[in-house]
Amino acid sequence: MTAELVRGQNHPLSQVRLEVRISAGTPIVAAATIGDEQGKVHGVEWVAHPGAPTLPGLEVSRQAAADHRLAVDLGAMPESAHRISVLLALPSGVGGPVRFGGVSAPFVAVTGLDGSGVASYTITGLEAESAVVALELYRRQDAWKVRAIGQGYAGGLAELLTDQGLPEARRLADAVNEAVFQAHSRSVAPPPPRTSDSDRTRLAASPAPAQSASPYAAQMPEDPPIPGAPAQAGQPDGSPQVGRAGEAAQTDSSASSQPSAPTGGAPINYSHPSRRPAAPPPAPPTVPLAQSGQPPRPVAGDANGWSMDERLYNQVWGMFEDLARTVAAYRSAVDFADSRLEQEIDKALADPRSRIGDRGDAAREAARVKRVQLVDQARAALDRDLSQLIAEAEVVEPALPLSYARWDNPVWHGYRVPMELPMALRLGDLRLPESLDLSIPMLVRLPLERGLWIDSGGEALDGSLIDSAELRRLAMETAVTHAARLLAVHPAGEFAVHVIDPAGSGAPALAPLVRSGVLAGPPAAGAAGVADVLGRLTQRVDLVQMAVRGGAADSLPPDLDTAQQLLIVNDFPHGFDDRAVTQLRYLADEGPAVGVHLLLVADREDASVYGPLLDPLWRSLLRLTPVPHDHLADPWVGHAWTYEPAVVPYGSQVLQQVLGQVAAARRKWNR
Repeated sequence: MTAELVRGQNHPLSQVRLEVRISAGTPIVAAATIGDEQGKVHGVEWVAHPGAPTLPGLEVSRQAAADHRLAVDLGAMPESAHRISVLLALPSGVGGPVRFGGVSAPFVAVTGLDGSGVASYTITGLEAESAVVALELYRRQDAWKVRAIGQGYAGGLAELLTDQGLPEARRLADAVNEAVFQAHSRSVAPPPPRTSDSDRTRLAASPAPAQSASPYAAQMPEDPPIPGAPAQAGQPDGSPQVGRAGEAAQTDSSASSQPSAPTGGAPINYSHPSRRPAAPPPAPPTVPLAQSGQPPRPVAGDANGWSMDERLYNQVWGMFEDLARTVAAYRSAVDFADSRLEQEIDKALADPRSRIGDRGDAAREAARVKRVQLVDQARAALDRDLSQLIAEAEVVEPALPLSYARWDNPVWHGYRVPMELPMALRLGDLRLPESLDLSIPMLVRLPLERGLWIDSGGEALDGSLIDSAELRRLAMETAVTHAARLLAVHPAGEFAVHVIDPAGSGAPALAPLVRSGVLAGPPAAGAAGVADVLGRLTQRVDLVQMAVRGGAADSLPPDLDTAQQLLIVNDFPHGFDDRAVTQLRYLADEGPAVGVHLLLVADREDASVYGPLLDPLWRSLLRLTPVPHDHLADPWVGHAWTYEPAVVPYGSQVLQQVLGQVAAARRKWNR
């Protein structure tokens, strides 16, 4: 249970490896200081900031962003460290707000590495302040606690650091602002919108390495704006937050100053500034590394993180953001070239003497040649970046763990039921039309924060020759594949699946789950079956909510299954009355917080009889399709990403083999 702190309140910390997640309505700078028993900071080497983001046991973001994740390892802190202060400041010199009173109240949360909440604090009451000590982690008798501070400073970061006893406060504050400005100036401006399709799902990136997405994290299937960013990557998210991908969540709000036209000077670095580059390969003894001209050799797991799974997760969403940025730069350059062509042709035609004849033809041809040169230059930069990302994907894909891997990855052939909860789950792949050879895994953090909707409607066909019956079959098979992966990546007894199939139309697709015996019960059919399953899951949500809010988790009934629950609903709203619809909406809204998740297989048109009543339900779910479709869009740079579902290779027995081992482990666990 997350403790919601007020100013001055403290809370014990039971973990040593933590994340401090920061969310604000505008790009802010995140930093942290390490102090002694009196809270004094003895030098700049005790401050983690965008110019020097890493200290032993502490890492902060390298740039200003609306969302941050700070990594803290209390066990790695030196003995002299007794206080870790988390600082927030509004960046100067980049055209943003200058006081916290003019922006939404920042929100700070301390979580475990698995995302489980420990404590949270909303910083209210700020007015003219431009820097604030959000909270502090402090040591008392070899035990660590967190305290909500909320102390603001109108004099900015320099005044704050001076108050903490730092002698070089002014110089360090200037260095922080300079580092933020440099990161801001390297950002790529988002191109103008290229589509008016308002029904595309927006990715939220999770968690991205510097913002975490996710790059793929809050994802909305309709028009309303998304809190956080890139979308549903960068997700991936991110993202890639993708979302974030994404999560992706969470948008990189500082990406606003890169000129769209290619320049003739030094090459532009389109890589995401928060990604740590892989170590370059050693150059031959006779050729200095600086003259070799070779790109860094890709390495799997070269991103930041406490574990290999986390490093790979951050690397995937870094790839998502890099792809989003380089394609955004290319599209912006093409738009600039087209605009320049039109301007030069208009200028040539403005002179009546040049409208006809050789002079006019020469002017128009010269304008077209310039346009081709600009596009070729932008395409060369894009191809260079794509080749590096493809090389990285070829290294990363084989190294992915079970929950991130494709079904054709050899890791599934050596499958064993895991002993630990997974960090994230792969739902498919994301592509952009500029590079059909490169796909980025679409990863979402676990436990799921939103339900899933597999769209079985005609809109998902997008001109395909598949008929509606075949599409519904594919949608149900996709749902079964996602459910099987969720079962496979959780330890035995930690995940349960229920199915509602009122008319029995999903029986062929459900056969692998039914035959293996991994379901919590037989698929519910008819109105009575629908009411029974929804009633039991609704009661579970009510009981767990009351126990959590009352701090009486030990008082739950002994027969209550505390595992994560997934409800698959086929052919919604067939077999649902008004009461059942209300219960389903309740599970979609309240279930994820207490471990009850929804996977809906439905055509939205089938529920049109309810009118706008069900609009909140559709918006609360992450829309996926059983066939490739470009319905995912990230608000970070405005790309329309083509989603490709994760499918089991034709003729492969891997799904049956994995489900068989899951069923055997469940039977052994239940003894």
